[in-house]
Amino acid sequence: MVAKSFVTSAKLGFIMSRIAKSPVELPAGVEFKNTDGELTVKGKNGELTSELFECVNVELNDNVLSFSPKDTSKNSMALTGTQRSIVNNMVVGVTTGFEKKLELRGVGYRTQVKGKSLNLTLGFSHPVNYEIPEGITIETPSQTEITVKGCDKQLVGQVAADIRDYRSPEPYKGKGIRYLGEHVVMKEAKKK
Repeated sequence: MVAKSFVTSAKLGFIMSRIAKSPVELPAGVEFKNTDGELTVKGKNGELTSELFECVNVELNDNVLSFSPKDTSKNSMALTGTQRSIVNNMVVGVTTGFEKKLELRGVGYRTQVKGKSLNLTLGFSHPVNYEIPEGITIETPSQTEITVKGCDKQLVGQVAADIRDYRSPEPYKGKGIRYLGEHVVMKEAKKK
């Protein structure tokens, strides 16, 4: 009987996302603005903007952001949690930032930052030059390590994925670019 009442209330849309229920606290030095459906978060690392979903309400009280759906539809409930996660990532980005680490494995594979581009030697007949986008900083602590940093979580992840796509790890020797700590499933070579 309990399960049936749970399903009925879920169909009506009264169960809100657990993520949406937890508020986002703004640390000291972080500014938040909501102007005509455009959310802006400004901090020491920069400024990020995002569009507010039409079916979500955002309220700021005593440096605490709370999110609630405008109606009880399933879509509104889901997007409320998504909006909360986006804003939380913006707040974390402008205060501490995000980073992804990559490592190169392979004989002769190396990397170096020159100006606004990342030079990669990956066993091709030509070197690969990756233009570093605005808002991203790339460091190379050694010739086989790459650290991608920025305040926009989505952009940091996309840049790291773009760099990895130049030579993703192959399954026989494991050569290529991989995320730090990534497990690559190895295949056994054919035996004669």
